[in-house]
Amino acid sequence: MSLLTRDAILAVDDRKSVDVECPEWGGTVRLRSISGAQRDQFEQSCLVQKGKTRQVNMRNARAKLIILCAVDEDGARMFSDADLALLTKKNAKPLDRLFGEAQKLCGLSDDDMGELVE
Repeated sequence: MSLLTRDAILAVDDRKSVDVECPEWGGTVRLRSISGAQRDQFEQSCLVQKGKTRQVNMRNARAKLIILCAVDEDGARMFSDADLALLTKKNAKPLDRLFGEAQKLCGLSDDDMGELVE
C-alpha cells in the first residue's frame, strides 16, 4: 500500500450511507456516517462532569445520533438539534434500529461509550 499525501486524503469522499427500513413509519430512513467533529460533538453531549468525576449520560443518545446521521436524498440533514424533544417521543423500536445502524456506520461501539469516562 502506498503512503498517502495530504491532498489524497482530503480528496477522498469517505462518508458512507445506509438505508434502513422503518415499517412503523411507512418507509426508509437514510443514515450517513458522521465527521470527526460530529463524533466529538456527540460524545461530548453524552458526558456529564461533576468536579473531577465524569459520567456517561445516555439520556436521548439515540435521538442525538440519529439527528446527526439522518439525511434526505440530497444528503442534507433531515433533523435539526431543535427536533430532539420531538424525536425522543417516537416509537422506541425504530429509534433502536436506527441507532444500532448509526453506531455501526460511525464506528461507535458500546465499548466506545464506556471509554468516554476514562
